[in-house]
Amino acid sequence: MDDYSRLIPRMRPHSGSVFGEFSALAARLGAVNLGQGFPDTDGPDALKEIAIASIAGGSGNQYPPRHGLPDLLAAVCDHQRRFYGLDYDPATEAVIGTGASELITAAILALVDHGDEVIVPEPWFDVYGAGIAMAGAEQVGVPLARDPERGFRLDVGAIADAVTDRTTAILLNTPHNPTGAVFDEQQLAELAEVVEANDLIVISDEVYEHLVFGPDVSHVPMAAMDGMRERTVTLGSGGKTFSFTGWKVGWATGPADLISAVRVVRQHLSYVSGGPFQPAIAAGLRLPESYFAGLAAKFGAARRLLADGLSGLGLEVVPSGGSYFFVTDVTGLGWDRGESFVEHILANAAVVAIPVARLSSGDTGNDYVRWTFSKRPEVLSEALRRLGSIDLHNPAIG
Repeated sequence: MDDYSRLIPRMRPHSGSVFGEFSALAARLGAVNLGQGFPDTDGPDALKEIAIASIAGGSGNQYPPRHGLPDLLAAVCDHQRRFYGLDYDPATEAVIGTGASELITAAILALVDHGDEVIVPEPWFDVYGAGIAMAGAEQVGVPLARDPERGFRLDVGAIADAVTDRTTAILLNTPHNPTGAVFDEQQLAELAEVVEANDLIVISDEVYEHLVFGPDVSHVPMAAMDGMRERTVTLGSGGKTFSFTGWKVGWATGPADLISAVRVVRQHLSYVSGGPFQPAIAAGLRLPESYFAGLAAKFGAARRLLADGLSGLGLEVVPSGGSYFFVTDVTGLGWDRGESFVEHILANAAVVAIPVARLSSGDTGNDYVRWTFSKRPEVLSEALRRLGSIDLHNPAIG
């Protein structure tokens, strides 16, 4: 097999999407793409039919209201009440955007000033750093702690120690990309104490809220913690919740003063978003409980397939609870850098994964590789077959 390692992108901070670069590489080389997290099957046909009808009937073909269709805003707020008991006013405390990524950037630009510091648990989703850089602020990474039994957890003590008089916000992500960690109520309550004590705000990326696995794992919104509703902007995603990532419909909820600021910035980014798709996402948010349980069951089965397969090949799978992802520790196979392991499997098995070092500062992510299981079982099985056909140990150690 050809050696493709020379083609692996060497990303610089804020230069673009690590995930997009690896997906482009996978497409060029015919590799199995377990790098970028997007499903390879569609969501509910009923939602597609609503979007098609919106186009055919003309109602979705012109600008929707700039902050989102009233019915979708209402559906978003109903969803927050239905699942979490959080009450928001759709007229003033919610906004629709071109995916959660746009709203994350809009929230940063709206709420963070030049010279401020934003604390981000690391490793992180690469969009965060780009938004912080555009705001002229400084990203302060605080590594997650690793628990041998439970995987990655917030290091709340380290977060508290990282706060300075320039700290404005904490950018939280749960369920977490790339580690798959789901931060529980105790961790979030401890974090809330730090936030209140230092008069901070939280931008909480919760796009994988319905992708949690196991009877002992549940998603807890940061805004549900005591004192946090008035300090938290929460992001959600129609793409992740309904497997229509190309529709790019996301939402944010929060107190009126924070959402008002986000609305002002967001309307100057894309102005309006996804007219034909907004009625479909509104209908999706009103689907019965069985849909959301089925979504978690589907991806949970895919997660078990890939995790069991990689474990059987000698990789240490770090415990996780949600999202499209988990990470493996590659040091047990003799690798001191996940990047080198990724080069090895690309060159010899034509399988793409993501080195976590690209989503971290310093040496935080060196030991880990991120895998996505948001693919059909046959795709995951083919990746495992290819990986099983080669020696995954570091050849340099014999």
